[in-house]
Amino acid sequence: MQIASDRHEYPAHWEADVVLRDGGTARIRPITADDAERLVSFYEQVSDESKYYRFFAPYPRLSAKDVHRFTHHDFVDRVGLAATVAGEFIATVRYDRIGADGRPASGQADEAEVAFLVQDAHQGRGVASALLEHIAAVARERGIRRFTAEVLPANTKMIKVFTDAGYQQRRSFEDGVVRLEFDLEPTDRSLAVQRAREQRAEARSVKRLLAPGSVAVIGAGRTPGGVGRSILDHLRDAGFTGRLYAVNTAFAEGQKALDGVPAHRSVRDIAEPVDLAVVAVPAQRVPEVVAECGEHGVQGLVVVSAGYAESGQEGRLRQRELVRQARSYGMRIIGPNAFGIINTSPSVRLNASLAPEMPRPGRIGLFAQSGAIGIALLSRLQRRGGGVTGVTGVSTFVSSGNRADVSGNDVLQYWYDDPDTDVALMYLESIGNPRKFTRLARRTAAAKPLVVVQGARHGGAPQGHAVRATRLPHATVSALLRQAGVLRVDTITELVDTGLLLARQPLPAGPRVTILGNSESLGLLTYDACLTEGLRPSRPLDLTTAATAGDFHRALSAALADDSCDAVIVTAIPAVGENSPQDAALAEALRSAAAAAPAKPVLVVHVEMGGIAGALSAATGTSPQAQRSDVARPAERPIPPVAPPGARLIPAYPAAERAVRALAEAVEYAQWRREAAEPGKVPEYDDIDEKGAAELIGWLLARDEGPTLGTDETCDLLARYGIQVRKALPAPTPETAVGAARAIGYPVALKATAPHLRHRADLGGVRLELADEEQLRRAYAELTELFGAPEEIRPVVQAMAPRGVDILIQAVIDPAAGAVLSFGLAGAASQLLGDTAHRLIPVTDREAASLVRSIRTAPLLFGWRGSDPVDTSALEELMLRVSRLVDDHPEVVAVTLEPVVVAPHGLSVLGATVRLGPPPARDDLGPRTLPVY
Repeated sequence: MQIASDRHEYPAHWEADVVLRDGGTARIRPITADDAERLVSFYEQVSDESKYYRFFAPYPRLSAKDVHRFTHHDFVDRVGLAATVAGEFIATVRYDRIGADGRPASGQADEAEVAFLVQDAHQGRGVASALLEHIAAVARERGIRRFTAEVLPANTKMIKVFTDAGYQQRRSFEDGVVRLEFDLEPTDRSLAVQRAREQRAEARSVKRLLAPGSVAVIGAGRTPGGVGRSILDHLRDAGFTGRLYAVNTAFAEGQKALDGVPAHRSVRDIAEPVDLAVVAVPAQRVPEVVAECGEHGVQGLVVVSAGYAESGQEGRLRQRELVRQARSYGMRIIGPNAFGIINTSPSVRLNASLAPEMPRPGRIGLFAQSGAIGIALLSRLQRRGGGVTGVTGVSTFVSSGNRADVSGNDVLQYWYDDPDTDVALMYLESIGNPRKFTRLARRTAAAKPLVVVQGARHGGAPQGHAVRATRLPHATVSALLRQAGVLRVDTITELVDTGLLLARQPLPAGPRVTILGNSESLGLLTYDACLTEGLRPSRPLDLTTAATAGDFHRALSAALADDSCDAVIVTAIPAVGENSPQDAALAEALRSAAAAAPAKPVLVVHVEMGGIAGALSAATGTSPQAQRSDVARPAERPIPPVAPPGARLIPAYPAAERAVRALAEAVEYAQWRREAAEPGKVPEYDDIDEKGAAELIGWLLARDEGPTLGTDETCDLLARYGIQVRKALPAPTPETAVGAARAIGYPVALKATAPHLRHRADLGGVRLELADEEQLRRAYAELTELFGAPEEIRPVVQAMAPRGVDILIQAVIDPAAGAVLSFGLAGAASQLLGDTAHRLIPVTDREAASLVRSIRTAPLLFGWRGSDPVDTSALEELMLRVSRLVDDHPEVVAVTLEPVVVAPHGLSVLGATVRLGPPPARDDLGPRTLPVY
């Protein structure tokens, strides 16, 4: 396949797997000389009408000259790409570079003519749109900036492909042909179009797995027990609404069924289509099974088989081949080494997992990379659901195992517009594409809560997970996720606690909490917990241990009616006395009071009242599954009651700290939702010289003198973005120091700039407020006596800046997370205590303002203990300018401004370093592709 071209080697980096509109996959790759037979076969399957649209005339077959022309490319001026399924072409696209006269050209011409041909059976799947994204990226790489295309007016499908792409476009009509011209530079609209297509395609690919019309379990044993047989039994017992098949080569000839399920020796023997195959055979047999599934047209696989990347290098190679093979047939994979998937929708009832019981239907989506953690989460949600189907059950569950293909990103795409999911809970042990995850999380969180707990935070990713290297510490990644609206909790207990609150209760309007109950001590514990979590509790209202259910009802009603209350926590302990409320009576009193004020959340903290949680969730009704006569269900399994539509089930917690932590997460999320509605804007500044900066960066990179710029180059580049650095004049001798001070004007500062002394005022390497020559010479002598000769300590003289607060601003481009802006106070606050805040670049004006206020030491900037507040507006503007510099020029891979002295009026940048280099690949801005693990 990889034949060298006339002018360039085969560009393997253009190869990519893509998800199409219907959820299937295809491979896009360059066309080479050995594709002649594939091209001829492909063309024979195209209708005469499509051929006419492509060549503007009847063209029944390709000549030998055509085949040669369409398969021989130089990968520069002539490029052809093909979309393939099972190794065969389903669509092609090519461009030919043309000059100003419209004739073939080479060299510096920046325009090309582009043309498509899609097999009729695959039209409508979004193949042409995907090919356009990829051929445009190839063209940009080869210096082409504009495409032209000539299309017959009747070819409305192809015209739509071009017009819907989102590029700046010009259209003309002459000689009966529509001529389209469009620039290839990505625009906000083209990027939005691309991401919308990505969301629909990836969501559809997951839906095909979670809502199949038919399932085959391959490896279902003849006797009970074993992985395959267990999954088959779970599917049957859950009442799967589609067709179910058992497949095993060990079945006897003529065996027609296995416990009532149709049995076959191979998927090929099944006469009907199979949408999903659960593969539970030894790893060495999986390739054979995948080939059979692909040839039969199976749409997706759940591979529970182990022996892949989790087992070492040989397993990693086996896993890559598994993904390659499945995608070549257009199939997606969950796994390998997966626990399985569940969909509780009454229209599906899918339990293709190792979970022995189908969880109750509900509104919570659950994703887990670990099977063991998945079991624990399902069990906890089942117990905490109070026996009620509806609000706090599970909508869908995915355990990805080694997540060789389908990942948390794909499931987020599905949950985003899934009408059955209101809250998303995720247990992650690795994030394969943090930049994309952050983008998807932000969009999802704007519509529904997303709660994440991450394992392996300090020990690295599990062996089976291939992840990109990141230089960012976990705390920084966590901060960026919170910026994207993710509720990042520490334990699976907190994951469930927070998820139940968000699923059952409205979001709080603020942090003001009313505490009431029949235990003064429990109320005080709750009060302390609220203060610890940054909430604003009122003093607890003690109803005394003699409180009745009616007392609780009146107190809760009054609290909810109070405009100074945003949420209520009810504390309850067992009471002794003739009138003490029972669990059911107390639950009904609280429920009825809460129902009268639906805009505020209510939580219960209880001690030794095990029945209160179930009583608060009690509901009556009949399960919709009980209405179905065709759903198989073991007779002994009770049918859970159903929560009424719109029911507000009050969550109960056995510890104050757990309830308060969940409420604090809900408060933070509600605040994020309000801010996300008005994200701010990236400001424009008239004095920014973007073009001049680009020319300077190009010149500096061409010099190839190392990644870190010298002082003069750093100051020059930053000045083009309106960032002025106070000049520091070198002082290799006392005389040059005196001369520099005279040029600058007293008072001055004398600094040692050797790496081990830089920014180390605590060591005495910085002397300030030197008022005259005598003080300067004395300071110079002291520095050289303490730290060494001038050539060792590299002293400089700098003008004094107005007094203020020293801060640090950094921007780095991380290969996994992207460009990140960081801010903190200079010195011990950021270096020792890690008190820094982070935002993804580009930063908006609102984000810059929140960044300044988000560090723990922020009060020092706003007049702490009577000090003068500093000019935070100037500080915010400086951060926005740094953000613009890095966003506009990805070759700027790191910027550090330290120290920056922020005074009551204005600020002074006293030190700066800039590093240039080739930017990491931005695959989130390129054409849609599936990751290669």
